[in-house]
Amino acid sequence: MVLLMSVFLFVAVMSLMYFFGMKFWVNPKTMLERVTADGLGQESAQSSLAFHDILAKVGNLVPASPVDLTNAEKRLYSAGYRSSAALKMFYGIKAVGTVLLPLVTWVAMGQAGVGGENLFGLVALAAGLGYFGPNEFVNHMVKRRKHRISRALPNALDLMVVCVESGLGLDQAVLQVSRELQTHYPEISSEFAITNLEMRHGKQRAEALRNLGDRTGVDDMKKLVATLIQADRFGTSIGQSLRTHSDFMRMTARQRAEEKAAKMGIKLVFPIFFCILPSLFVVTVGPVIVKIMFELLPMMNGG
Repeated sequence: MVLLMSVFLFVAVMSLMYFFGMKFWVNPKTMLERVTADGLGQESAQSSLAFHDILAKVGNLVPASPVDLTNAEKRLYSAGYRSSAALKMFYGIKAVGTVLLPLVTWVAMGQAGVGGENLFGLVALAAGLGYFGPNEFVNHMVKRRKHRISRALPNALDLMVVCVESGLGLDQAVLQVSRELQTHYPEISSEFAITNLEMRHGKQRAEALRNLGDRTGVDDMKKLVATLIQADRFGTSIGQSLRTHSDFMRMTARQRAEEKAAKMGIKLVFPIFFCILPSLFVVTVGPVIVKIMFELLPMMNGG
């Protein structure tokens, strides 16, 4: 039993390390391209692609209503997963997790001697984790992507102001900003690149900009899009409009910082009360209590 639990814990930890390592330290796409170009490691690449195909086929078997399908597509698109097989992979992971996690939990808890209602509750919890876990992960990635776009937007706006005031048109400025921010801010760079492609392939500028705001879902980006659409519609100076909007964003950011600073005192009440004050009481009152216990109480009892 101890050996089985150790093996299960080792496999779980190594799986998490592999996932986060491939996600944050390794670029699988670059690796596959390099392996394909050199003609080496074809078996590992084929096995990885075969695993993806299996998940995609399982996802095809999962029934979903058109409304849920549209919502899942929007959330995956907002999270940055925009391949044609992303939706199938998503439903495949949900199906495999809903079946595999309860099975592993049932075997592990059965070996550990857990039974009855506790075993049923753990199995149900594992099934819920396997079904709702991918949804929470996608929601986390959506929030993370929005946060990165929000942080990159001021730099992108300043660079766009420089490009427009130097003589470039709005289309060329969007393309130039996408190129310049590709290394440090890949999320907003990809969004601007998609917008430039839409404008180059025949979409109206207002529609392409409106799609940019809808794709990102960031309020500041929607405000910027509305400013650009209004400037383009009424023929006003785009550079002046961008500079005015840049000043407005700086003022808004300053107000948000002041709001957070004003809330800091209230947020520190509970950490101070539960973490710092007990330590202060131990340091200040502790020696006095020790002296009372070992000196004053014996004298009173003796008297």
